[in-house]
Amino acid sequence: MATTRHAHTVWEGDLLKGKGVVTLDSSGLGSYDVSWPARSEEPNGKTSPEELIAAAHSSCFSMALSHALAGKGTPPTRLETKADVTFQPGEGITGIHLSVRGEVPGLDEAGFAAVAEDAKKNCPVSQALTGTTITLSAELA
Repeated sequence: MATTRHAHTVWEGDLLKGKGVVTLDSSGLGSYDVSWPARSEEPNGKTSPEELIAAAHSSCFSMALSHALAGKGTPPTRLETKADVTFQPGEGITGIHLSVRGEVPGLDEAGFAAVAEDAKKNCPVSQALTGTTITLSAELA
């Protein structure tokens, strides 16, 4: 069964001095301020498209990795995933680095790294971002 999620943004003003609010409609979890300075300089309490992509990617990858590990008979006790999305003004998103640290009983470091690499390639967010270089570091706790 397909699902569709919704968010919307209201933007006021030009790019450099304007501001916006992105609202997570499907979950109702809230509305978040966005601005060009928050995207290209310091966040100062605001979010950016890149931070939202990082949140989506880290959660999707964690789900894909958890599923893949369970499928191999070694379900994780815990996965902690960080996604670093690099944005270069004038160029766009220039790369994403996923870092995962896992507690996976019964699996060695090489096995964990191999399953993590496969999850990176097959997570739906990674697949949606195929135009971007995505790197990965994976280690057991």
